Amino acid sequence: MLVYYSKTLHSPMYFFLSQLSVSDIMLTTDIAPNILHIALHERTPISFSDCIAQYYVFGSTEAFECYLLTVMSYDRYLAICSPLHYTSIMKQTLCIKIVLASWIFSCFMASISTFAISQLEFCGPNAIDYLYCDLNPLVGLSCSDTSRIQIEASLLCIPVLILPFLVIVVSYTYIVLTLLKIPSLSGKQKCFSTCSSHLTVVFIYYGTLLAAYLIPKKGQSRTISKILPLLFTVFTPFINPFIYSLRNKDIKDSLKILYRKKSNFHSKHLVK
Repeated sequence: MLVYYSKTLHSPMYFFLSQLSVSDIMLTTDIAPNILHIALHERTPISFSDCIAQYYVFGSTEAFECYLLTVMSYDRYLAICSPLHYTSIMKQTLCIKIVLASWIFSCFMASISTFAISQLEFCGPNAIDYLYCDLNPLVGLSCSDTSRIQIEASLLCIPVLILPFLVIVVSYTYIVLTLLKIPSLSGKQKCFSTCSSHLTVVFIYYGTLLAAYLIPKKGQSRTISKILPLLFTVFTPFINPFIYSLRNKDIKDSLKILYRKKSNFHSKHLVK
């Protein structure tokens, strides 16, 4: 809302931040309330349709965040490596098209695995030993042959996780090379400060994903295997506002200006 109301924040970077906020709100709304209900009432029933819906929203928002972080890294690449062409390339129409394409593609990727799960047969145990509906817990309950779904899930990791991460690595490689060419230390610090927040979120987000899905399950207790997914479903959306907003001077200044306008408006209204 602050990005929408404040004209000083009408730039591609803050537009992408607003979309990150929307994604985080959707993810926590999808996961956190049910987790809190489970924590209060232990065994909490959930219908199969609700479970599938939760998995679809979870998969869509996680995929979208991967694409959005990639777009934001490209935005920082243009701003630092090609500053003269930045305004001519990153126009508002292009930003909107990129975000829409990211949402459409992420929803499509999530629908593939969601449809595959919905076609499975569940004739055995119906208790998920997990805090929310994820791929592995659901596949573990099925009495069907799940080898095809596991192959599809592995293949989907390429366009959703691996390729976006490689684009981010390449973008920051060029950014670092450009920073090394800047002679003054203050110039390097100023350029790096524009992408430090994004780089922090990338490390936290992909780090928690790797910890949750690539660490061998045999060496983990059940408690740890349940806590790790909370890092990128609850913890990362929780700290994103602190990293992007509370540490950002432009956003804090805009918030103060908006607060003063509201205060002046109410003061004049009371006087009248």
